[in-house]
Amino acid sequence: MTAPTHRAVVYLRATPERVWHALTNADESGLYWGHRNVSTWLPGAPWEHRRTDGSGTADVAGTVEAVDRPHRLVTTWAGPDERRPGGPSRVTFDLDGWQDLTRLTVTHEDLADEAERADAERGWAAVLSNLKTYLETGHPLPQPPWLMP
Repeated sequence: MTAPTHRAVVYLRATPERVWHALTNADESGLYWGHRNVSTWLPGAPWEHRRTDGSGTADVAGTVEAVDRPHRLVTTWAGPDERRPGGPSRVTFDLDGWQDLTRLTVTHEDLADEAERADAERGWAAVLSNLKTYLETGHPLPQPPWLMP
């Protein structure tokens, strides 16, 4: 049986370099994601998705598997203490530039089950909407969209 996958596509009025920076810069990712993405972003390096509350708590952690700056980033994705039989899930960010636009495709694969795929769908929709608003206006949405009932 094939593990579930979620794929999301968003078009942004920004260069691939600008989108890449927003995804990989710890301070900037904290502004629209609610977590700081922390890593050296070199293949094989660890990365963490740390809360912005100053606690230093990482809610997601993984390994940088592949980097082709500013076109592709592949990471593993799991809770910091999560041990899944099939290993962690994987997130791939593909950035394709065209004129004044970037098409960002996020593929979250090797999800445990349909419930995890549905959670990924809700989470990525909120984060990518906030990223788009942030890059195009300079401000994230007025409330964290992932908290909306």
